[in-house]
Formats: sequence, C-alpha cells, structure tokens
Amino acid sequence: MEIKRYGGTGRMSKAVAYNGVLYICGQTGDSKDDIKKQASDILERIEGLLKEYGSDKSLLLTAQVFLGDIRLFDEFNEVWDKWVIPGCEPTRFCVESRAASACKNAEVVVTAALKE
Repeated sequence: MEIKRYGGTGRMSKAVAYNGVLYICGQTGDSKDDIKKQASDILERIEGLLKEYGSDKSLLLTAQVFLGDIRLFDEFNEVWDKWVIPGCEPTRFCVESRAASACKNAEVVVTAALKE
C-alpha cells in the first residue's frame, strides 16, 4: 500500500494517509486569545485539513489533546462538545503539557478514516 504525505517541510508532514487512515499533525491556534478562541481556531483548521485530504469529522477515530494548563479542560471542552458530531465521537485523551510557545494553550492531533 502506498503512503501519501502532504505538506512536507523537511521536518514533518502536515498529513499522512495510509491504509485508509488519515493522520493529521498537531494543530495549534493562531490567537493569543483565551482557550476558547484557540480551541475554535484549532478545530476549524482540523476540519479544513480533514476535508482537504479526503475525510471529515464524522470519520474521526482518535484525538489527542494537549493543554498548557489542565485547569483549561472545562473551557476547552465547551468548544469541543459543540464541534464534535454526536454519535461520531472519537476516542480521546487530554493531558497537560507545555507548548513550545508560551501563548499556545492547546494542541490537538487527530486521526480519521478516509472516505471510500
């Protein structure tokens, strides 16, 4: 089976498709605003990448959420819960982890099935 890599930078790919699965690299928000704005930016970006590379959020398999401060968990979930499609929720974990940039309060990594 062919591995397809998209948006390579020499360090990483924006997305990789293999064996019917799309792997999207970690996404962060552009904003220095609050966690809700950053979460919204991240999820909007993920939705666009899913569409661009042959999937959508109804096909999410798993999500990894990294928060700069675990106390932001409830606020992040307010945005997440409105975005995820009921009945199509992926597996998910959420941990506290420092980001490379202090203004980035969240990073999300997702995998999704490709459309047939």
